[in-house]
Amino acid sequence: MKEPLAKYFDLGLIQFMSYPQARYDVLETLKNVAKDADFRAVEITHIADEEKRKEVKELIAQSGLRVAYGVQPRLLGGGLNPNALDETERLKAEKILLESVDEAEYLGAKGIAFLSGKYEEETKEVAYAQLLKTTINVCKYAAEKEMSVELEVFDFDVDKKSLIGPAPLAAKFAGDVRNVCNNFGLIVDLSHFPITHETSKFVIQTTRPYITHLHIGNAVIKEDCEAFGDLHPRFDFPNSENGTEELLDFFQVCKNEGLFDKHNPMILSFEVTPRAYEDADIVIAQTKRVINRAWALLEE
Repeated sequence: MKEPLAKYFDLGLIQFMSYPQARYDVLETLKNVAKDADFRAVEITHIADEEKRKEVKELIAQSGLRVAYGVQPRLLGGGLNPNALDETERLKAEKILLESVDEAEYLGAKGIAFLSGKYEEETKEVAYAQLLKTTINVCKYAAEKEMSVELEVFDFDVDKKSLIGPAPLAAKFAGDVRNVCNNFGLIVDLSHFPITHETSKFVIQTTRPYITHLHIGNAVIKEDCEAFGDLHPRFDFPNSENGTEELLDFFQVCKNEGLFDKHNPMILSFEVTPRAYEDADIVIAQTKRVINRAWALLEE
């Protein structure tokens, strides 16, 4: 493409994935992102320390970055399930989602993103109804603040084993929510396509009316190999599925399906996590090199 990626997308970094909190300080790494003019967006998550949260708010405000807020770590870390069959457990997840809307608003985000929980095949329909209840409740609360709610599509039988799930079910769910709430959308993630046994073309064409946000990354689906599952290794990691060719295909499908929007660019964030022996800044730079190459190869 002759046109720069920034014309059609706001490139973002999922800060809490690329800079794991156990190894990196959230404020210092956000400064790294804010100083990098390639980034027009950053995705953050819950910041427990009130003073640090205030500093992050001030940093983001001066950076001009779009900010997105992911609740996924809070749900996964707390073992919370928004589609739990037990109503008490479902309400625990809903409470965290509602609290997250408030924190996201404080930090300058225009919405939140989350994921569905684990499920059993024999009670799948009940779990679906529970997730619908949670999502609609959160959407209605977010709408009062003129904020949005997004559900990220995860794997359903490999790692996270989330209800949503395969692309057709994600599209059905989004349609059911949109019948009630117009501030809901889906996040589809290239790194999840290999572990949902789907292709870029199938996922994007199936969920196209509801996509509001994009993630890209990589996965390993060969069992007994390092980083197997939903661990987001860098592009071209040994035994992995996604590199320049797959990202180019993703961009081509996005272009064909009308996701390039120069008037209202979507956030396109990359989700890569350094292995314990890797340096996050180097992995981020390597990811941008792959993005730049794939974009350069994209046909006009």
